[in-house]
Order: sequence, then structure tokens, then C-alpha cells
Amino acid sequence: MDERKLLQLASDARNNSYSPYSKFRVGAALLTKSGKVFTGCNVENATYGATCCAERTAVYKAVSEGEKEFEAIAVRGDNDGFTFPCGICRQVIAEFSPSIKVILGDGNGNIKICSLDDLLPHAFYKEDLYNKGGS
Repeated sequence: MDERKLLQLASDARNNSYSPYSKFRVGAALLTKSGKVFTGCNVENATYGATCCAERTAVYKAVSEGEKEFEAIAVRGDNDGFTFPCGICRQVIAEFSPSIKVILGDGNGNIKICSLDDLLPHAFYKEDLYNKGGS
């Protein structure tokens, strides 16, 4: 799927954001290896800790529908600059697709493409749970 189309789906998903506290809407569109797209938006909560980011919403929707291999994720926030996935979202994405392409769009129509390895160079993987040798 074209990067601009995936970013447009992320922008559209942003419209469903529930963000009464931060007033910062974020949308994400996740492309699976099978070609399906799952969108998500940020959903805030008065306790803040129960808030879920757009990227995790999209990942959880995909996983709940049986999809666990991802090609790309597009993210679009309300600001003029690029909105990068937070650290928790990076780790959740890495659980399923460490080599995923991350597509970011800004308010001026510019696109930035990164790898998850660029954004999270030392992710924690299930193999690390069994690494008894340390660092």
C-alpha cells in the first residue's frame, strides 16, 4: 500500500480520538503482511495511566483479529511536526514486527520513514527473558 494512503487512513482515524485531557489527537494505520489495515486512535482516561495510544490501539485490534505480522505503521498527530510513537508503543510493536516500517506525516504533507530499529535500537524480546548471561 502507498505510504500516503496509509497516512491518510491514520489521519482519518485521528478524528475518532478521545482526548479531552491532552487535546492532542493521534491516529495510526497498521498494514499487516496479509494486506489488511487496522486503524487506531488515542483513547484517554482521567487516570492517565489507563490511556491507550493510537499505535497500541491499532496493534491490539489487529492481534484480536488474528493478525500478528505487520509491514508498516503510519502515525499522524495534531501538530505541524512529526509525531513519533512513544516508548511503550515502540516496545509493543517490536513484540510482533521488529523490522516494521514506521511512516510519519507532518502538517505540511511531508513524510518521514524510519525503521523500528532506528527508533528502538535495543528492544526487549522474549529471548531476553531466558538470557541468563546478562547484558
